[in-house]
Amino acid sequence: MFTNFVSAHQVSPADAMQLIDRAEGFKHGTPVPAHGPVYAANLFFENSTRTHTSFEMAERKLGLTVIPFDPSHSSVTKGETLEDTIKTLAAIGINIAVMRHPADAYYEPLLAASPTLAIVNAGDGAGQHPSQMMLDLMTIHEEFGGFTGLNIGIVGDLSHSRVAHSDAEMLTKLGANIFFSGPEKWFSPEYKQFGPYLPLAELVPKVDVLMLLRVQLERFNADESGAFSKESYHQKYGVTDALAQTMKSRAIIMHPAPVNRDVELASDLVEAPQSRIFMQMHNGVFMRMAMLEAVMHARRFGEVGAAAPAMSERR
Repeated sequence: MFTNFVSAHQVSPADAMQLIDRAEGFKHGTPVPAHGPVYAANLFFENSTRTHTSFEMAERKLGLTVIPFDPSHSSVTKGETLEDTIKTLAAIGINIAVMRHPADAYYEPLLAASPTLAIVNAGDGAGQHPSQMMLDLMTIHEEFGGFTGLNIGIVGDLSHSRVAHSDAEMLTKLGANIFFSGPEKWFSPEYKQFGPYLPLAELVPKVDVLMLLRVQLERFNADESGAFSKESYHQKYGVTDALAQTMKSRAIIMHPAPVNRDVELASDLVEAPQSRIFMQMHNGVFMRMAMLEAVMHARRFGEVGAAAPAMSERR
């Protein structure tokens, strides 16, 4: 049971397929079951367009009441701890807190801070991004009908990417073959358990899914920022128009976005026939509906007369 949804580690292959099935159902018109009042707050301590608005749309489609929360005008600016913020939200009746924070595993001390409130991780530092992982799985499943034997290339800023960690772990569990590329210095030892590093020109013709990662300049230190050239990166590690010509005819391009056009990907390829970038965003709403619903069911939020889950049931 997903009494909290914070990490790829929680998700078994069977869980993943159930969530994909439910999200695809929502996408094709499965009605949302009626439920009692459920209250959600979205706590984004890093800037976000896609994830923030996607979660809010998912919440509203599920019939949740969304309580506005702006970190820049919250008591966090006065020194309040995250634990006390969560306890406060729980005390006033919030059921689900969707959170993004720059600290890796920020959620670990929060899970016990207020057991009546569910945490849904919308991205932690360079750690985990479970909702992006799940919408990526949904998009691949829609395209290919499964995962076993697919060759998937994850390319780009591996050193700062929470998407790479989550996707590589889950796709490996589901039977896909994972390959990595980009600047080799960003290929850290932790990735070797999932698959090898290949030069980009060797990887692109091999894969069924070319998953590009945004270069996260905001996480670079001063020396890294000073040495970085968008033009040089694009020619060495980006997918140029010429390189895209070597892709398999049925291969697709994915990217968690926002895309640095003409850096990770030539601008005209962002909406090319093989691109699924905006479809990923579309699918994200339905997958986040499925994730939030799973948390609601595990906690029995919205059920008349439901009690809080016993501590032994909490995850």
